[in-house]
Amino acid sequence: MPSWLPSLPYPPSSRGYWHPVTSTINWCEEDYYATIYAAEVINTLTNLLFLYLAYKGISNCWTQGHDSIFLVTFVGYLLVGAGSFLFHATLKYPMQLVDELSMIYTTCLMCYATFSYAKTRLYAFILAIALVSLALFITLYYHYLQDPAFHQNAYAILTAVVLLRSMYVMEISIRPSLRRREANHKKEEIEGSLSRETIQEQDRKDRRDEVILKDMWTMIASGLSIFLGGFAIWTLDNEYCSSLRRWRRQIGLPWGILLEGHGWWHLMTGIGAYFYIVWGIWLRHCLNGRQEEYMMYWPRLYVLPEILRREHEPAFHDGTITKKEKSK
Repeated sequence: MPSWLPSLPYPPSSRGYWHPVTSTINWCEEDYYATIYAAEVINTLTNLLFLYLAYKGISNCWTQGHDSIFLVTFVGYLLVGAGSFLFHATLKYPMQLVDELSMIYTTCLMCYATFSYAKTRLYAFILAIALVSLALFITLYYHYLQDPAFHQNAYAILTAVVLLRSMYVMEISIRPSLRRREANHKKEEIEGSLSRETIQEQDRKDRRDEVILKDMWTMIASGLSIFLGGFAIWTLDNEYCSSLRRWRRQIGLPWGILLEGHGWWHLMTGIGAYFYIVWGIWLRHCLNGRQEEYMMYWPRLYVLPEILRREHEPAFHDGTITKKEKSK
């Protein structure tokens, strides 16, 4: 540690208010070294980002008129953050279940939103029953096994299925070349029956949708990179815990906090999951043909995106809304 950089030595770990630990897993952050009221103080406090983003998402859904399934999903996202906050503060098994199972339930909600779109009520009802049954099975079997690997694998599989399905629907339904593939053999007949103005309007919409797709893929790449980056740090935190603990004590506080890998996992997966839900909202509006009613506000890569209702009718230019337009 450079002599010119001030630091404080780490206090020793102690027995805290929530002793004893009953969770089936403990993380690399030392227990009760900062306060007796939070077993893992950094892992606890980093969940505040979940609570903030959940509030931001719920507020956006409420004020902008997004589909109710996404409002419910953000409530589930809120429960993930709150459950994780309580789990890391107490390291109690019931709080561990709230943390980990809420991740499964929220992903099931996104699964329903993805696979039930444009389906019959009967299909949606059967899908809902199937997902509730799946969530119940995961809950009971996980409680029986008490093996974190089972939860992690179940969550990863569900997330991958929903993500891949959403990408497929996005490309098939929005990309003009794929959307019209089935009508290619009638192209000459269709073009001959359309007026010049109609063809020009369709060309404008095609250019609009191409820009929207480009922005969506940028959002997917950004969110997925952040999420997977968090997973990589989480893995390193688990594999090299003893070394990280030694380095933290050598560096001292507050700089040792930067080596709390599970805290970085919370921050990065929280942002990545938020990106995914916002993408789902924008995708749903595009599938409903409401691109002219809504716009994605994402002026910079480091600004969190949100979907806003248009309050005026400017010519569609790039699929995003500027700060100047937002202020009007």
